[in-house]
Amino acid sequence: MPYAQIGPIAVHLPPRVEDNASLQSQFPNWDLDLIAEKTGIQQRHVAEPDVTAADLAVTAAQDLFERESIDPASIDFVLLCTQTPDYPLPTTACLLQDRLGLPTRCGAIDFNLGCSGYVYGLAMADGLIQSGVAKRVLLLTAETYSKYIDSDDRSLRTIFGDAAAATLVTASETPSLWGFQFGSDGSGADMLIVGDGGARPAKDAIPPRHRKRWKSRLYMDGPSLIGFTVEAIPRLVDEILEANSLGDADVHRYLMHQATWKMLDQLRLRMNVSEERLPIDLADIGNTVSCTLPILIDRQRRGGDWNGSGTNMLVGFGVGLSWAGCLWRDDWFGDHPVS
Repeated sequence: MPYAQIGPIAVHLPPRVEDNASLQSQFPNWDLDLIAEKTGIQQRHVAEPDVTAADLAVTAAQDLFERESIDPASIDFVLLCTQTPDYPLPTTACLLQDRLGLPTRCGAIDFNLGCSGYVYGLAMADGLIQSGVAKRVLLLTAETYSKYIDSDDRSLRTIFGDAAAATLVTASETPSLWGFQFGSDGSGADMLIVGDGGARPAKDAIPPRHRKRWKSRLYMDGPSLIGFTVEAIPRLVDEILEANSLGDADVHRYLMHQATWKMLDQLRLRMNVSEERLPIDLADIGNTVSCTLPILIDRQRRGGDWNGSGTNMLVGFGVGLSWAGCLWRDDWFGDHPVS
């Protein structure tokens, strides 16, 4: 039976950088030092007004194809995770199939899941490969949350960055992704929401959990999200370990959605995990939503102490509310070290 394997990853960040120093000049009343202390973020990449998430995804995928000498005709399925699609319809993945020159026999699906989306995407790719439907899946994550954020919004503008990542998920003879578990709780939808732009009339839209302080289309209740995360994610971790007869000592790294420094530090404390085993790496890019995990994986691979043979746990969580986790051994890295 074939199994899914996380192959090479290409990351694309829009060239425009917005750092805290420039925001401080623009908004002298903002306490950027205090904000950076809580978020751990010093700068973000921001897409130009006429650049969409699909544009970023195209660049990431083309970089992946060129760098790894991948023939677009070899791709059997493209999965796109984004919460900023080009259109309500058609599905942006179909547009990417055409723009990337993928074969017309290639399946194409969008899924709107945000912060947990990469793990969900890996599970879908794993299912496609194990069922024999596909041998090579192109998993794309691309987000331009900046388009939902008002320029005066101190709480969101200092956190979210735009990005795209392209991951080639390939068939392997040995399992390297296993132990998937998922969760969802729609009662928490009001914690992180864009309440307009869909088919639901504005008068019937889900209201924000608390008073909306900013004009941004995107609303986020940060404290409630932290509360959800520090309760749900340690429980998910324990459930995955128990279901697979593992203990904490068996896990080389916990690679988690890079939300903010404060949220991840709270998880470190709750789980009693060292900084080395639960890395935080978002200072120069911010929270890139569904792209944080593939970016983190790519950066870990480029680090000097990455152990491809170790058992790691991938965990995504956030908007929905939704969460997902799985175990992962980086078998591809052993044969293809990243320089």
